[in-house]
Amino acid sequence: MSKVDTAWLRMDCDANLMQIVGVWTLQPGVKYEAVRERIENTLLKYDRFRQRVIEDAAGATWVFDRSFDLANHLILEKLPKSARGRGEQALQDRVAELATERLAPAHPLWQMHLIEDYTGPDGVKGSALIVRIHHCIADGIALISVTMSLVDGGAAPPGRGSKDATPHSVEEWFEDTLLRPFTQLTVKALGAMGEGAARSLGMLGDPKKSVEQGLEQGIKSSLDLGKVLLQVLADTAALALMPDDSKTRLKGTPGGVKKVAWCQPIPLDEVKAVGKALNCSVNDVLLSCVAGALGEYLKAQGDEVAGQEIRAMVPVNLRPREQTHKLGNHFGLVPLVLPIGLANPVERIYEVRRRMTALKGSYQPLLAFSLLAMAGLLIKPAQDLMLNIFSKKTTAVMTNVPGPREKLKFCGATLEQSMFWVPQSGNVGLGVSILSYGGGVQFGVITDSALCPEPQRIIDEFVPEFARLSIVTLMLPWHERP
Repeated sequence: MSKVDTAWLRMDCDANLMQIVGVWTLQPGVKYEAVRERIENTLLKYDRFRQRVIEDAAGATWVFDRSFDLANHLILEKLPKSARGRGEQALQDRVAELATERLAPAHPLWQMHLIEDYTGPDGVKGSALIVRIHHCIADGIALISVTMSLVDGGAAPPGRGSKDATPHSVEEWFEDTLLRPFTQLTVKALGAMGEGAARSLGMLGDPKKSVEQGLEQGIKSSLDLGKVLLQVLADTAALALMPDDSKTRLKGTPGGVKKVAWCQPIPLDEVKAVGKALNCSVNDVLLSCVAGALGEYLKAQGDEVAGQEIRAMVPVNLRPREQTHKLGNHFGLVPLVLPIGLANPVERIYEVRRRMTALKGSYQPLLAFSLLAMAGLLIKPAQDLMLNIFSKKTTAVMTNVPGPREKLKFCGATLEQSMFWVPQSGNVGLGVSILSYGGGVQFGVITDSALCPEPQRIIDEFVPEFARLSIVTLMLPWHERP
């Protein structure tokens, strides 16, 4: 296992488990046997989904699970009857419960929960599929390729087709959403830094071998690694000097009980139209709505937000497009400061655009990647100490992933809605996910109940915020739009 993936493996804590959690709603319903057959023919072609993890003093290793049984990973269940009913609220409650349930370390670190009979908010009967995958297996971009192998007529699993498993139907704003990727050479150097340190530790007992390999390999890459190391040290100091995030009710000590909420999709064409009219990207529009929704939520709780800002860590893709089919983690993080205290929606979107532009080309994503590479070498207490830097500097983790323009089919049913949440590390208690799919854009929120017991109140602000921005955009004179 790479040192970056090892770091994600060891980041589990009682307050936050490092699981990517997703949910699909399907119409009409699907049956367990059909889903089981689909997984056997697609997902299990990826070796990683049949492998478990063995940890030792040197790190972690992937090994095949000799007792692998798909029944441990595909579970049939029913939503409990309760005063809240068996609809969308019950599904959200179940997703939240599973987000705090540890995956069994004796088996591969993933699980799917199929609800054959699910009735959505529109009253139409169908099915729901909840998916949990540990972050040490892959990041979100790689999992898009995995998803595309599961759907009807999807991309072939690895080794059975083209190496480029990225769906060609992803939205045009893919590159803008993920910021500018860094060169493969630099990323390889960062990965080699962690792997090289691990090898050197293992060679202490064999000096001759160490010298021979040092002459053959070390000298060749020492200059590149030295440059990267100097940059990492400089950026680490900059991160340490970065002020802690604003103290709002969304920041504090999480209790480990999660709450989940999501909204109905906003038409993507309308989002694009607003962005075009204001000379802003789709990403600028969406992030501005996030900032506005969080500000309105805090104001509704009686908090003063004028002039306030909160910092969100945003993942940045570091892998070339042709390698999206490869599992593992290959991304960095940049801190984006959200102007939640700007009430004017147009002023707010231009401030978001300015900050996003400033982040492009930043070295900070490389810093996060290299910190994880080095953290994977450390014992867990030392790793926790290093990674807690991020917790102090941020209130939320926010992801924005473009999906296919057209709705997909799964086992003959239409995939009506798709939502996901990435984990929050340390004491971060808020996660915001934005996903475009099937012509719409959907917002999802996962919170720790000790910090935000009713995330639906945040969700309820997204659509009004976009509506306000749309109305103001229509009222602006065209010649005054930057």
